[in-house]
Amino acid sequence: MLSTNDLNQIQQRGITQQQVEHQLEQIKAGFPFLRIEAAAAIGHGIMAPDDVQRDKYVTDWKQYLEEGHKVVKFVPASGAASRMFKNLFAFLSADYDVPTTDFEKHFFDNINKFAFKKELCAKCKANTGLSVCKLIEAGRYKDVVANLLEAKGLNYGQLPKGLLLFHKYEQGPRTPMEEHLVEAALYASSDGEANIHFTVSHEHLELFKGKVAEKLESFEKLYNIRLNVSFSEQKPSTDTIAANPDNTPFRNEDGTLLFRPGGHGALIENLNDIDADVVFIKNIDNVVPDRIKADTVLYKKVLAGILVDAQKKAFEYLR
Repeated sequence: MLSTNDLNQIQQRGITQQQVEHQLEQIKAGFPFLRIEAAAAIGHGIMAPDDVQRDKYVTDWKQYLEEGHKVVKFVPASGAASRMFKNLFAFLSADYDVPTTDFEKHFFDNINKFAFKKELCAKCKANTGLSVCKLIEAGRYKDVVANLLEAKGLNYGQLPKGLLLFHKYEQGPRTPMEEHLVEAALYASSDGEANIHFTVSHEHLELFKGKVAEKLESFEKLYNIRLNVSFSEQKPSTDTIAANPDNTPFRNEDGTLLFRPGGHGALIENLNDIDADVVFIKNIDNVVPDRIKADTVLYKKVLAGILVDAQKKAFEYLR
């Protein structure tokens, strides 16, 4: 199944042949479900602080920040967006040309609501001479999808989730990466600074740096804060081989094996390199627009207050 070239490619990534074969066997056999003891409930894995307790934890976190501790927001951002668009990829390769499935119909019925609509329209005009609406009127639905997913257009089929336009604002759309900069300013800053660290894949590092360079100053002015942004790369040795439906290795057009970034557990080494007193960890696409950010900010502060309370007790015991 694996050629000499395959073995060389595997070795160059810092992975062993046995690891790849084990991954393929896991894909073939499937993964067992976790054994669940009970549903999480208040008092059984879930805390439910009342208003007084909640305010206390928020105050504890505020005092902790005023003491000058270093806080870092750690964001795994290596995830590719290709799985988000699997239904649209299926439409592109389908033997029909008009929206047929419920998903396809819903996508085109709501296309004007997407944050990327304006940019998609510009790509469609550049490549076909027609806007998104005109292409739809002409029944050229696949041209719209191709300009969304392929390199000639927005290339969303190959970009990481952190660089897709997610939310609409009057000032312009934002990517998830930008939303995390905002969150860092709102609940993870001290001494007028906020530190945020993104783990990214090597091929997307310069794209992330470019987006930060483009947007950083505006967010610093908006929140009157200095944002210190850093990056690290997920190690190739933690990637997972991709497989076909028949469980054979999936190959690129040039015959090489395709590897996908491993899960967030693969980032434990990156996390271990972070020097901070408190680290917030949050997935790149777990973001909301400003109009509903208040709860996110409040309960991040509550969680942080609970943490520093526990930390204080632990330090007392040590002393």
